[in-house]
Amino acid sequence: MRVAYDCDVLVIGGGIVGLSTAYAITRAAPGTRVVVLEKESGPARHQTGRNSGVIHSGIYYRPGSYKARFAVGGAAEMVEFCAEHDLPHEVTGKLIVATERDELPRLHALVQRGRENGIPVRELGPAQIAEYEPAVRGLAAIHVGTTGVCDYGAVARQLARLAEDAGGSVRYGADVRTVGRRGATVAVRTADGEVLRARALVNCAGLHSDRIARLAGDDPGMRIVPFRGEYFELAADRTDLVRGLVYPVPDPAFPFLGVHLTRGVDGTVHVGPNAVPALAREGYDWATVRPGELAETVTYPGAWRIARRHWRYGAGEVRRSLSRSAFTTAVRRLLPAVRAEDLIPAPSGVRAQAVLRDGTLVDDFLFAQSPGMVHVLNAPSPAATASLPIGREVARRVLAGLE
Repeated sequence: MRVAYDCDVLVIGGGIVGLSTAYAITRAAPGTRVVVLEKESGPARHQTGRNSGVIHSGIYYRPGSYKARFAVGGAAEMVEFCAEHDLPHEVTGKLIVATERDELPRLHALVQRGRENGIPVRELGPAQIAEYEPAVRGLAAIHVGTTGVCDYGAVARQLARLAEDAGGSVRYGADVRTVGRRGATVAVRTADGEVLRARALVNCAGLHSDRIARLAGDDPGMRIVPFRGEYFELAADRTDLVRGLVYPVPDPAFPFLGVHLTRGVDGTVHVGPNAVPALAREGYDWATVRPGELAETVTYPGAWRIARRHWRYGAGEVRRSLSRSAFTTAVRRLLPAVRAEDLIPAPSGVRAQAVLRDGTLVDDFLFAQSPGMVHVLNAPSPAATASLPIGREVARRVLAGLE
């Protein structure tokens, strides 16, 4: 019996990666019927719309990795995309600043990594730091000229429009509850009872990507462990303290970049994020607790191994979350003039971090495939920067399966 397909490809997730994938499919294979299912009432409501808007250069990532290749190429593409579609953006450059002597070897290692990744970097001393950022203090720094800022929510909305203009469909309020396979057909049922059948499915569900993989009958081999990133903004009369983007030297043992300073496209200056365990996958504050999701995390062996291995680091992050004074002290390492009253609470975000059972934090973007399905299992920062090449990679994989 011939199956009546509702579309060729179903994409679960209306963040920037899911929408970029839909856009890439419609460009690579015109006429392919694509439907994006997003459970929220609009696009980019979670990781995409709750970050600091940085277009990352790719300097931090292991040469040859997906993150390195896709961030370096994706940064240039993102600037071009924003310019072509008249979306707010600016190439600001950024400073990565060492404030302690034991950070200097890591700073020099970043210079080498940047050069291996083809990124122009300039080494600076204290006087040169002041030329870029008069209020910032440090022993040494590097300037990365290809870093910028944009509005990723606006980018996601534009990708949705382009996909729809090419014949795709983006459906909001479509919360996927079941996923099934029968032969060459993939079917999903949404919360309102609608059933959609397709030839292939793409899982770009971000914070819920592992759950969707399990619904589909696939073992993702990892678990999303959510970490909340807590931000402040500088008070309006203190934004002149920061001209562009200023980062500390990151600790290579963690995927987080530390508390940094970001002047956005609207002129506000974000300070953060602090990184603490979230008590729900969409737990944007300490008061949001979902017992089932929390139980999934705390009973997962990988989460316990992270906690045992890095409890000192985690305790410091929690202290800064609960104490404005402690957070201010951390910021003053880079920006000595900041005061506690200069910091205004801003919306937080949650990072969908894939963790293996042995407690390894997955360092690179992670894709998995099974018959008729492509799963994007790890796509935290710099996924927004890299979203255009990620979308093409996922499109390539899913279209190859349709041939």
